[in-house]
Amino acid sequence: MAKWKCNTCDYVYNPEKGDISRLIKKGTEFEKLPEAWTCPKCKAAKTRFSRM
Repeated sequence: MAKWKCNTCDYVYNPEKGDISRLIKKGTEFEKLPEAWTCPKCKAAKTRFSRM
């Protein structure tokens, strides 16, 4: 599973951890996140992320 990095604040979305603050379960790949999902750190749109 690939990690994705926010180009605005450098937050890294790790699918192995998910996003507990947004109720995203462990194992959820970035591509499967809802389109409305935003960076939990800076609120940047999903489109501001780059695959690592």
